[in-house]
Amino acid sequence: MLRIEKLIPRLKEIVGEAHVIQDPDKIKAFTIDGKKPKVILSPGTINEVSKVVACASEQSLTLLPMGNGTKMGMGGIPRKMDIVLSTLLLNRITDCDCDNLTLSAECGITLGEVQKRLSKEGKGYFLPLDPPFTEKATLGGIVATNSSGSRRLFYGTARDLIIGTKAVFPNGDIIASGGKTVKNVSGYDMCKLLIGSYGTLGILCEITFKLLPLPERVATLLLPFVRLEEAVQFGREILQSQYLPSSIEILNEMALKKINPPVAQQGNYLVAIGLEGVAESIERQVSEIGERAKKSSALETAVLSSETHPSFWKTIRDFSEGLVEEGSNFISFKSNFLISRCGEVMGSYEIIAKESGVDCGLICHSGNGVLYSYVFAGKGVRSKKESLLNLIREFSSVAVKNEGHLIVESCPPDIKKRIDVWGEPRGEYEIMRRLKKEIDPKGILNPGRFVGGI
Repeated sequence: MLRIEKLIPRLKEIVGEAHVIQDPDKIKAFTIDGKKPKVILSPGTINEVSKVVACASEQSLTLLPMGNGTKMGMGGIPRKMDIVLSTLLLNRITDCDCDNLTLSAECGITLGEVQKRLSKEGKGYFLPLDPPFTEKATLGGIVATNSSGSRRLFYGTARDLIIGTKAVFPNGDIIASGGKTVKNVSGYDMCKLLIGSYGTLGILCEITFKLLPLPERVATLLLPFVRLEEAVQFGREILQSQYLPSSIEILNEMALKKINPPVAQQGNYLVAIGLEGVAESIERQVSEIGERAKKSSALETAVLSSETHPSFWKTIRDFSEGLVEEGSNFISFKSNFLISRCGEVMGSYEIIAKESGVDCGLICHSGNGVLYSYVFAGKGVRSKKESLLNLIREFSSVAVKNEGHLIVESCPPDIKKRIDVWGEPRGEYEIMRRLKKEIDPKGILNPGRFVGGI
């Protein structure tokens, strides 16, 4: 504590007194898994970030970068929290070149604000990312967690869209990688290295993305089925067909009850197919997929137009936010597995949840082999702790059996203390430890939060 007190005057000189928070009541809002930082700093430029990090490194003080905090429930319990470095003042678009389909922006701007501005440029453009909490999530947080949504099936993830970064590394150095014109590089590809590193290797400050023109038309097909096998088989047929959906989601009955879609109220499972592109192509695909569904045991075929399409996908994307708003006690998971094993994993999770006496909502990116699971613990979570821990182990075992992995995205601290939220250790964990040791030898950035406790 003494080291921080001595450092405060210097930090105030760097970021300005107004951007240093020490008030205990205000600091409470930045609590993560029961741990609170000593001070909150809000630098306004990349140079200020660099100076703050250099100061922290000199004193071996830990730093936790944070945007709007939409993903702060993810990751392990912080080993130590001295300083929270807020990125929210780094909120400028530094270069918007729609003619060449590139955008450079600082990490503290929200994706929602970026999309709003791009939609007004010329005929309209967009950054093809649709992670949870799009309106609140900052670009830095999205990229640091490699967050994505349903449309990754068509557009890919951050790794496919980022062509350049500027970041501050643990010694305070500002490192630029890639850019609007990308050349071959040797050594670490820092641009890719920081994606999904959860702020443990460097603090992203500015990011350059590839853009796309807004699609001419969008539509959604909602197709209910009685049996999981029927829904999975139809999703697989569309994935292997000549059609080009932007997303193929399969939802189970519990997820449907929470979402309450405007149509397609029948069935135990719902296949939702998103389509984007040229109007004529979308109309044809809607018609042909609808006819195909009728021949494949779909109970009905409902179509969401351009007006209702966005709100449906926002509900899917922000599913956990809806659960928080209604006061649900839940644990959320993200599993990945072979695309062909979608049905096996969903079916197994439903059986495990039923045997554990809890409800489970499932939303599967069936074209990507990614499943989001929400276990509703109800009241008295503490009394169910051992049962829930066993459920987590069983879920993880199913994912591994199907050549995948499971991550616990959110859970109460009491449970988080008993598990590794990153799942069973894998070979690449050792690589991450070696990278962390080389890049951040003092372990000042986000200690304890990422895989293997780094």
